[in-house]
Order: sequence, then structure tokens, then C-alpha cells
Amino acid sequence: MSKEQQAVEATYFSIIGNTCLAIIKGLAGFFGNSYALIADGIESTTDIFSSLLVLFGIKYSNRPADENHPYGHGRAEPLITFLVVGFLITSATIIAYESIQNIQKPHDLPKLWTLFVLAPLIIWKEFSFQLVMKRSIETNSSSLKADAWHHRSDAITSVAAFIGITIALVLGKGYEAADDWAALFASCFIFYNSYLIFRPALGEIMDEHVYDDLIEHIRTVASHVEGIIDTEKCFIRKSGMKYHVDLHAIVSAEISVKEGHQLAHILKDTLRKEIPELGHVLIHVEPDDE
Repeated sequence: MSKEQQAVEATYFSIIGNTCLAIIKGLAGFFGNSYALIADGIESTTDIFSSLLVLFGIKYSNRPADENHPYGHGRAEPLITFLVVGFLITSATIIAYESIQNIQKPHDLPKLWTLFVLAPLIIWKEFSFQLVMKRSIETNSSSLKADAWHHRSDAITSVAAFIGITIALVLGKGYEAADDWAALFASCFIFYNSYLIFRPALGEIMDEHVYDDLIEHIRTVASHVEGIIDTEKCFIRKSGMKYHVDLHAIVSAEISVKEGHQLAHILKDTLRKEIPELGHVLIHVEPDDE
């Protein structure tokens, strides 16, 4: 199965799961007098749309290179990640605003049975986070990583709701707002996670240097290619699920231009074979001064 197919399957998993959870949480929160649970349902609803955006981003970013996009369409993925972060911030803002409004209004205690709804949902969302995060690492997908953090944020808001409802039920009258304070705390956590998702995507757009391990791997592979004496500069930029590489390779000054050209092609083919996640590889041949 290709990396794109793995990423697409993970996204479909997120869409289906979030749809079911949004319905369950929304109904349980409404009939169980729990705004924290309703807030949780709101986040799950925004997660549906963000997962649809991730799906579009993955499919679009994996389109082949064309005349207008010689390096492919991979940069669409971090742009989609920015939109996903926008959904997170929007949902957190709505939850925070509504929580503050509800804290100031008297209302009934949440129902006990809402805890039995929340418990399995927390376990499911953490499982979803682990699964989608694993896929994001395997596919080098920043937007899929953002989708995974949606699951983790959802799990945290569910934990906060569980704690808030428990406090309200245990302490009774006068503590009805504990549920709303829990939702407010959850919104703050979502804001924080939004930054954690946004920062790497910004670095990808800005070609930030964060690939020391990959550079070391590239140099090691290059050192085993016959005729390559050493390597100098190595620049990497990520685009979608691929890494584009500019590498300076040192060869003997005594060989012909044609032989140097052939060595460059051998090195390029070897790197792409040994490191499948590489996209474009540009080899600049340098003569050995010695």
C-alpha cells in the first residue's frame, strides 16, 4: 500500500469516527444537561470538516508534477494544515465564549449517565490519536499529524468534561458551573495544541532546517557509492510527503565531465532507491582539490 493510500485510509477513519462522536456527544450533552459535553460535540463537528480538508489536501498534494508545478503540488499540504488549525481555533473560541456565558447563568446539574457515555469515548479518541499519528509519521504528512492532534484535543476535552461533570455531581448544588469551567479549560488546551500544529507547518513553508538525521543518512548512503569521495553542502526542503535534496558531491578531478555526470546519476538513483521518501534530488559535482 502506498503512503498516499495509507494517509487517505487514516483520514476516512477520522471522518467516520468524528461523525459518530459528534452525534453521540451532542445528544448526550443536550439531554444530560452538560455543556462540557456539548462543547465536546462542537469540537467533534469541526473535526469532521477539518478531516475533509485533510483528505482534499492529501489527494491534491500527491498529484504528479506538471509544467506549472515542476516540484509537484506538495506545498498544498501545509497550507491545508493552516486551515485545519483555523478550524481548531474557531472551535476553541466558540467553546470558550459559550463556557463563560454559561458560568454566569444558573442551570441544572448534569446527569450521572453522561459519565458512562464519556468514558468509552475518551478511550476511543486516544486510540484514534495513536493510530492516525502513527500513519502521519509513516507517510511524512503534516496535515495528517494535525488531524491526529484533533483526536488528542478531543480526548482532552472529553477528560475535562468527565472531571467537570464528576465535580458537579459529587459536590452538588452550587457547583453546577464546574462542568462549564471544564469546557473553558479544554478550550485553552485546544489553543495551545493549535500552536503546536501550526509551528511545524510554518517551518515547512519557510524551508526551515530541521532535517539533520536525514542529512546524515544521505551522506552515509552517498559514501558507499563507488567514485564519490565525499559530500559537502546538503540542503533539504519538505514538500508534501517528499523531501527534495540539493547535494554537493566530491569526485576525482581527473575524471571527465561525462564520467562525473554518470556518477551524479548513479548517486541520485542510489539515494532514491535507499531512501524512498526522497523526491527531486539535484547533485552538484565538485572536483577533489587534492
